[in-house]
Amino acid sequence: MSTSTPEESRSSSDDVCTPDALLHSAPARDVTPEDLVMAAGRDVTPKTLDWARRKLESEGPAAIEKLLP
Repeated sequence: MSTSTPEESRSSSDDVCTPDALLHSAPARDVTPEDLVMAAGRDVTPKTLDWARRKLESEGPAAIEKLLP
């Protein structure tokens, strides 16, 4: 059984934080109506795709950001 404390067993690399830019990612391409529908938790149907197209036309790719917590 080890008698060391958790702090003693840590390596110095454990104290380095991962930069925020590496923790978050953005789509490699434009947001599609399908992306928006699925992010909204809806089924992909002609009706919801029409809704998503209109929303993307009026708000642009930022429309998906409004759906995320």
